[in-house]
Amino acid sequence: MDLNGKNVIYAGGFGGIGQACVKELLEKGVQNLAILDLTENKELLEALQKSYPATIIHFIQFDVSKKERITAAFKEAVAKMQHFDVLVNGCGIMTDEHVDLTVEINLLGVIHSTLTALPYMDKSAGGRGGIIVNVSSVAGLEATGLFAIYSATKHGVTAFTRCMADKIYFDRFGVSFITICPGITDTNIFRNAHKKVTFEFAQEPAKIFYKAKLQTAEICAKNMIKVMETCKNGGAYILDIGNIEEVTFPELWKPSFESS
Repeated sequence: MDLNGKNVIYAGGFGGIGQACVKELLEKGVQNLAILDLTENKELLEALQKSYPATIIHFIQFDVSKKERITAAFKEAVAKMQHFDVLVNGCGIMTDEHVDLTVEINLLGVIHSTLTALPYMDKSAGGRGGIIVNVSSVAGLEATGLFAIYSATKHGVTAFTRCMADKIYFDRFGVSFITICPGITDTNIFRNAHKKVTFEFAQEPAKIFYKAKLQTAEICAKNMIKVMETCKNGGAYILDIGNIEEVTFPELWKPSFESS
């Protein structure tokens, strides 16, 4: 997909990777950009509007943990832009002590945001189709025991996005689904990571992650844009230390049907 001239909604656009990805989208010449987040970053918003005057940039208050706020935010975005071509679901937290909130934001929020967006994009109902990009994690591919709740929610995001890429849905909606799985990235979500473990006694072992190679949010964002431009329905990608690796999932089970 050529992103130039497209309308984009970025949920979580003031986060670490979100900020970097928003700038990359603006560099690509998107026409309208709606940044959805819990709190407005006025200084950044004004700087973006000044630096990219050719793009209409909106902020819409968005609480991804509340379904009614998701519905209202999309309604407001469409009222401002008329339609959108790209949705990025990039909201996420890593605080395993807050089980319900982690599930609400990381998984239920992605599901509700996706299901709210689809009727607006649905080609069978007069929409334009497009792309929905859901940000998972390498912890959504490999079980990461010290962060069990976070890892479980990100596995859910990966599975949900792969399911939505089913051909039966693509043929109806005309929407491609892409899963992004960043490696350890230098953002606020990783800072003090050892304090965000599932059980307090595991804080010391979790410090091993501080020895891992980090990627910058900017490098991750550049690679996200490259993946988005492929518009490959069902594509799932690890973005780690500057590399892009497409994930191939093995078929571990299939149903056995009775012969008729």
